[in-house]
Amino acid sequence: MSDNRSIVFFDLEATGLDTDVCDIIQLSAVCGKRVFNAYILPTRELTASAKQVTGFTVSGGKLFRDGVPTSTVPLADALASFLDFLRSFAGPVRLAAHSATRFDAPVLTRVMRRLKLLPEFQRLVSGYVDTFPLAKNLFRLSSYSQQNMVRHFLGKSYDAHNAVADATMLQELFNHWNPSAQAVQRATFSTCVF
Repeated sequence: MSDNRSIVFFDLEATGLDTDVCDIIQLSAVCGKRVFNAYILPTRELTASAKQVTGFTVSGGKLFRDGVPTSTVPLADALASFLDFLRSFAGPVRLAAHSATRFDAPVLTRVMRRLKLLPEFQRLVSGYVDTFPLAKNLFRLSSYSQQNMVRHFLGKSYDAHNAVADATMLQELFNHWNPSAQAVQRATFSTCVF
C-alpha cells in the first residue's frame, strides 16, 4: 500500500487542449475530505470541443457551466490559494492527475512559471503521479479513460469534466486500486520536467 496521505488528487478544466496556450478555467484538488476549487474567467476563447466537453461558456464577461453562472477569481488569486491549500499539508505532497504528463502538469507548470510561482510550487510539490500509466501497468482494460475506469471499478457514473468531481473520483479509484508504493513510484515524475 502506498502512502496516500502525501498524495493530493487534482484536475484542471481549460479553454482547450493546447498545453502551450490554453487558459485554466477550473482548478480543483482533493485529499481525503479536504477540497480546493476555483473557477477562473479565461482571457482566451474556449474551443468548440472544450465548450462541448466541459459545458463551460463565457458570455458578458462571466463564466457559465451548463448555463449556470459561476463565481470566478483572477488566475493569480486562484494559484495563490492553491499554494496555500498545498502548504496546509505536512511536508511536500505529490499531485496526482489522470494523464498528468500529457495535460495537467504541463499546463499547471506553465502558469506557475509565468506568474513566478514555480519555485514555491516546487518547494511544496515533490512530484506528479500520472494515474494513466499507473492504471495501464496494473490492469488490462479496453479503455483507460477515467470515466470508463470509474464505471468498471466503482460501478458509478459522475459529473465528468467538473474538476472537483474528476479529482474526487480519481482519489476514490486510487484508494480502490490500493497500489503498492513501487507501482506509484513508477508513475511519478518530477515537477522539473516541464
